[in-house]
Amino acid sequence: MNNKKPIGIVVDDGADLNKETIEKYQIGIVPIKFYWPEIEGLPGENIFQKMREAGKKEIKSFGKTSQPSAKDFLDAFKEQLENFDKVICLTISSKLSGTYNSALQAKRFLEKEGKRIFIIDSLNASCGEGISVLRTIDLIEQSKSAEEILKDLEGFIFQIRLYGFVEDPKWLEAAGRISGFLADWVRRIQKLGIRPVLGIKKGVITSIGVKRGAKDISTALFHELEAKTKGLRSQGKKIRIIITHGDNLTGAQKLKEMTEKQLNNTEVAFLNLIDDPIGTLVGPDALIMAWAPKG
Repeated sequence: MNNKKPIGIVVDDGADLNKETIEKYQIGIVPIKFYWPEIEGLPGENIFQKMREAGKKEIKSFGKTSQPSAKDFLDAFKEQLENFDKVICLTISSKLSGTYNSALQAKRFLEKEGKRIFIIDSLNASCGEGISVLRTIDLIEQSKSAEEILKDLEGFIFQIRLYGFVEDPKWLEAAGRISGFLADWVRRIQKLGIRPVLGIKKGVITSIGVKRGAKDISTALFHELEAKTKGLRSQGKKIRIIITHGDNLTGAQKLKEMTEKQLNNTEVAFLNLIDDPIGTLVGPDALIMAWAPKG
């Protein structure tokens, strides 16, 4: 007798999922490799507190990340296949990391069992990737087949919008995720009191606009969400939101409260601390929000 559940999920930790979602849906997490020995001994409960300490001590190095190995995915796939008939794997954008390719390699190693594994490039990161995972969970609960879910996700990922603010673009620049030209532009306009909005388009981190006059980044992100979802909300469509932050819980909570109190047809699924691999790119006090239509 087959006691396995129909479909399980594997995702890299760049999705910044909260613990409750991971545990409830038995999601397999594959860690992106992270290396920064110079700050390991510094005080702090998370990577962002350690980064602040590194700044005080004038440590000039930056954290380094690398994709999981094919074996990392292979182990995660085998474990999930013990409990599920099929597995859907979502990865961080292939334009930001080689993680997607590692997952594909692992699938090829499994030969016959590989036919039970379905892999999709989220073309996103952090809460944007997390939105794709929540969509996958919805479809599993609707008893959709793995093939139907994959087809749905291939269109859905282009409906996801991610916006964020960073205090200092040097982390993204050092990691090669944005150009020196874009980093310099961000620094210049921030000195003028103008906040550049960074986002992900077609899998790549880019500037998507500026905000003037907002008293803080929570308010700036709220206004961005309000404007961009107005049409959908007026049609009665529900908007699902995830908020992640760089040890900026106050800002994240403020954004959540403003959204829930002032915007109809919105649902903040969860707030979560940005994990180390993404955290080392965006730096302390970053605030990121992703949203997409629900249903």
